[in-house]
Amino acid sequence: MLPQFGTAIRKNKSLPVDAGGSAPEKASVDAAWLVLEAANDLGDHAAIAACRRVIDAELNGTIAGSSDIDLVLGYFR
Repeated sequence: MLPQFGTAIRKNKSLPVDAGGSAPEKASVDAAWLVLEAANDLGDHAAIAACRRVIDAELNGTIAGSSDIDLVLGYFR
C-alpha cells in the first residue's frame, strides 16, 4: 500500500526543478515532514535521522546533504 501512497504524492505535488536540475529545498523539507511521520510509524531510525537533518538544515539556512535529500525524495518509491 505504501507505493500507492508515494505515487499519489508524486502525482499531486508539483516539484518544480530549478536551473541546477534538483528539487528546491522547500519541496524536500515538505517531503521530509511526510517521510518523518511514516518513518516514525515504521520505526525506520535511519530515515528519521535523515529527515531531521533535512529539516534542521532548512531551519538553519544551510543545505542538506544530497544523500539525505535522495533518501527523503525516494522514500515512497
